[in-house]
Amino acid sequence: MASRPSLRIGFVPEHFSTPLHYAKKYFGLNAELIPFPSGTGHMITSLRSGEIDVGIGLTEGWVAGLGKEDVEGDGGYRIVGTYVETPLCWAISTGAKRDINSVADLKNGKIGVSRIGSGSYVMGFVLADQNNWLSPSSPNPFEVIPLQTFEKLRNGVNDSTADFFMWEHFTSKRYYDNGEIKRIGEIYTPWSSWKIVASTSIEKGDSRLEALFEKLDQGVKHFQEDQEESVKYISTELDYSEEDAREWLTTVEFTKRTKGVDLGVIKKTVDILKKAGVLNEKGMTAETMVTHHR
Repeated sequence: MASRPSLRIGFVPEHFSTPLHYAKKYFGLNAELIPFPSGTGHMITSLRSGEIDVGIGLTEGWVAGLGKEDVEGDGGYRIVGTYVETPLCWAISTGAKRDINSVADLKNGKIGVSRIGSGSYVMGFVLADQNNWLSPSSPNPFEVIPLQTFEKLRNGVNDSTADFFMWEHFTSKRYYDNGEIKRIGEIYTPWSSWKIVASTSIEKGDSRLEALFEKLDQGVKHFQEDQEESVKYISTELDYSEEDAREWLTTVEFTKRTKGVDLGVIKKTVDILKKAGVLNEKGMTAETMVTHHR
């Protein structure tokens, strides 16, 4: 019997990818790692087109992608695992010289996002909901400007293509430090931040998926036990200072067991995204989104 091809795993090439790097470097993860700097929304497109088999990305992006009422076919993927237990801090940024100084200045403005349906898009609605800017007569609190990449988002707020965007705090911080962009606030996800999904073409008991969970668990354990190596890797191979890498390590908690998902987390995410106007009652239920339960 011919062996099956190795998994193609999409990931965001940021500090959160360190345990995945260890899984391949030290523990023999047999997979092709494919970076997606533009984030979760791009991975959803690639999962549905058959370009990748697995994605490690943001909870809100995966849930929004499956929960829309106009999803074609079976949605292309299901949530199978957990990666990070802690919430994500989204920093809210504008151009360095823009006359925008607080979250209150953003109402009815232009939000830069990587893609429609991405975490940066979804969190705009959560931000609007938290500030009571949503109403039946005004379901779209911002003009949405898709700009694909973090670099284009930074350029967009400086040339006024967009008024603001949201991206992970530590990834943004070096650009505050060098004066390229200005920080005007932050918002935390009301859910644990990173989940693992698999294409619906992969069977639930696929040995490649089981091996991924095993190797990722080993990568997380190595990450936790050798933080000095992690600081060195993040500050030399990725786009972070040593100081920021050390500070980030104090804020993040990776799961000890990547296989499976707490259905309650997905239900909470669905409920909040409905309240924020991202999803409605006609979309896929949380129970249908998850195939591997804890």
